Amino acid sequence: MQHVAIDLGGRESQICVRDETERILREEKVPTKWLGAYLASVPFSRVIVETSAEAFAVADAAKAAGHEVRVVPSTLARALGVGAHGVKTDRRDAQALSAVSCRVDLRSVHVPSEQARNWRAICTARDALVKARTKLVNTVKSQLRAELVSCTARTSGLLPDRIRKEWTQVIGTVPPHVERLLEVIQTLNVQVLAADREVRALAESHEVCRRLMSVPGVGPVTAVRFVATLDQVERFDTAHEVQSYLGLTPGENSSSMRVRRTALTKAGSPQMRWLLVQAAWTALRVRPGDPMSRWAKQVADRRGRAIAAVALARKLAGVLFALWRDGTTYDPRRGAA
Repeated sequence: MQHVAIDLGGRESQICVRDETERILREEKVPTKWLGAYLASVPFSRVIVETSAEAFAVADAAKAAGHEVRVVPSTLARALGVGAHGVKTDRRDAQALSAVSCRVDLRSVHVPSEQARNWRAICTARDALVKARTKLVNTVKSQLRAELVSCTARTSGLLPDRIRKEWTQVIGTVPPHVERLLEVIQTLNVQVLAADREVRALAESHEVCRRLMSVPGVGPVTAVRFVATLDQVERFDTAHEVQSYLGLTPGENSSSMRVRRTALTKAGSPQMRWLLVQAAWTALRVRPGDPMSRWAKQVADRRGRAIAAVALARKLAGVLFALWRDGTTYDPRRGAA
C-alpha cells in the first residue's frame, strides 16, 4: 500500500508518495482544486492530511476514490516531525507525514458528515451576522454616550429609530456617519431574522433536535449546533466523554505525590461550549423551579453564580447526549430522582 501525504494549501498542495519501505516514489505539487481528480488516478493508498479548511473536502474525495483516509490534528504536527529543527517547508512537511504513516497507523480525527458540515456552516454564518451587528450597535451607542446621552433600547430592531430620535433631540439631525451605521444595522436585522428562521426550520424538521429542545434553556440554535458538533452519537460511550469532548471538564496538572486540578480544558468547539453556558443561564432565569436549576442554585450558594452556570452547562451536555442516545425527551422527574 502506498502512503500519500498531502500538505494542503489554498492554491497548490505538496504531495509526497512513499511505498511501505518508506522509499519516496514521487513528489509533486498539484493545484488544490484538482486533488479529487489526482486521487482518483492513483492506486489504493492511505491518504494523510492535516486538519485545515480544505481537509474534509479532500478526505471526502479520497474516500470516494476508495482510499484509506487519515486526517491528523494540526496540534500533533510538530510531534510527528513537521517543522523539525526549525525548518518548515511544504515539501518537508509532506515528507514527514508520509514517513510517519509508513511506521504507524496514524489515528484520524472524526470526519464530519455532509449534514454536520452544512449545519455548522449555517450556524457559523448566523454567528458572523450577530457579531457584526453587535459591534455596530456598540459603536453607535458609544458615539451617543460621547454626547452624554445613554440609549436604553434593548432590542436591536428598535435601536435605529431610538438612536435617530436621540440624535435629533441633541443636535437637531442625525450625523451622516451615524446614519450609515444605522442603515447597516437595519439590514443586518433582516438577515439575522432570516438566519434564525432557517435554523428554526432545521431544528423543527429534525426529530433529534425536537427532542433536545424539550430541555430547559435549549433552543433551535443550541440543538442544531449540538447535533452538528457530535454528528454521530455512537462515537461516545458516556456523558462524561461528551462533556470532556466539549471542554467542560476540569484539567489536571499532577505529578508524583502532588495532585492538582486546573480550570476547564476548553477543548473542542468554543461556540458549542458558549451556547451551553448561555442555555444554562436561560434555564436558571426561565425555569427556576426545574430540578436542574435548583441543583445549580445550591452550587451557586457554595461557589458563586458563574461556576454554577458552567456546572449546569456541563450537566446540560450530558442530558442532551442521553436524550439523543436513548431516543427520549426531557423528564424533570428523572433528574429530581
